[in-house]
Amino acid sequence: MTSTTSGTLTTPDGTRIAHRTHHPAAKPTATFLLLHGLAGHQGEWDTLAAQLSADGHRVVTYDARGHGASTRTPATTTREAHVQDAVALIEDLDLTPVTLLGQSLGGHTAMLLAASHPHLVTSLILVEAGPAGPAPDLPAQIATWLDSWPTPFKSLEQAEAFLGHEAWTRTLDLRDDGWYPTWDRTTIIDTVAELATTAYWEEWSRITCSTLLIQGEHGTMRPDEPSEMLRLRPATTHFTRIPDADHDVHLDQPDRLYEAIRSFLPG
Repeated sequence: MTSTTSGTLTTPDGTRIAHRTHHPAAKPTATFLLLHGLAGHQGEWDTLAAQLSADGHRVVTYDARGHGASTRTPATTTREAHVQDAVALIEDLDLTPVTLLGQSLGGHTAMLLAASHPHLVTSLILVEAGPAGPAPDLPAQIATWLDSWPTPFKSLEQAEAFLGHEAWTRTLDLRDDGWYPTWDRTTIIDTVAELATTAYWEEWSRITCSTLLIQGEHGTMRPDEPSEMLRLRPATTHFTRIPDADHDVHLDQPDRLYEAIRSFLPG
């Protein structure tokens, strides 16, 4: 029988990182670290984590700094800080060698980690994530999106209808007049500041591990991004497009995502 344990890691700058480990019934055959996207939380991975742990894998999920049950307003939100949080978890929980699987911003963090700490990573799975950049309008776009949330939501049903998936409602906070998001607006916007000014193609080119790039059929990756990623690393990059999926492939088509991952895994 699989089981789940929870914990908290405190980083050198005082940020608390909430994490969960999904244990398989027997000795694990592989270890995964799952990284969620901007304004999300680790619970988005519950379905996939259960599927992977049932297959005999150890699966660790966590709330990124500024998200979920982790520190809401951390000292810094840089890309490097996010990478170091993931490295700290890998080392503290003894996850090496690990398969990194990240969606959107979490995929970007996973990509940078694989480039800078190749000895920790056995393979990389990116869902709707890549080098992209620069994107000068990104902070304003994120601010507009956050400000469009009609909060407080009067019910969880209203929140799900607006946000598109039940998983996005799980971290909402109930107050006297309704349900509110738990993120801090400034923190979330600051988290994408470097993506507005920087492209990361050099980091992508440095990665040596086997990589699966997953795009949603109706996702938000730039039109030429997947093909350029494949051109730069043709020998170690595999690509699949998931039908009937938007940016949140893991929520739109969880079973198709799982099958794509299973096909990619060795053995």
